Amino acid sequence: MSQRPKAMAGTAAAVDGAAPANLLALDRQFCFALYSASHAVTKTYKPLLDQLGLTYPQYLVMLVLWEQDAILVKDIGARLFLDSGTLTPLLKRLEANGLVERNRDPHDERQVRISLSPAGRALRSQAMDIPRQMLCATGKDVPALTELRQGLAAVRDTMFDALDDGAVA
Repeated sequence: MSQRPKAMAGTAAAVDGAAPANLLALDRQFCFALYSASHAVTKTYKPLLDQLGLTYPQYLVMLVLWEQDAILVKDIGARLFLDSGTLTPLLKRLEANGLVERNRDPHDERQVRISLSPAGRALRSQAMDIPRQMLCATGKDVPALTELRQGLAAVRDTMFDALDDGAVA
């Protein structure tokens, strides 16, 4: 049985008034709450994705392709915030499993276009119930999760903007 830490108390409190040592308490860290929630999410996805023969990163690639088939590797990477060094091995495994096809773009031979295979298209119907199962596992309703997703996306975008602007050294 895994131990779960107590809920983070006072995370919304202003950090200005906190003692310096308290600022480094694990339970006060936004990053740890995000990291541990991400860990819980991927662990919850695992048995669902095992039935499809996919890992979580492979599932994300398939979600992108089910939305828009026959797209460039760089466009998949942009959607998933992954570089080609991380994405290429994922795509090669999906190709080896018969779910995607990798072909040079006829308009630019330097680019690789990823398309769903018939098996990759068929897998979509098997994955249709996963979002509902994940929703049930959260114990939250759709509006609450939509608000959370939007808030997390805003934090992500703000942090990437800060990095791009050089605001974070």
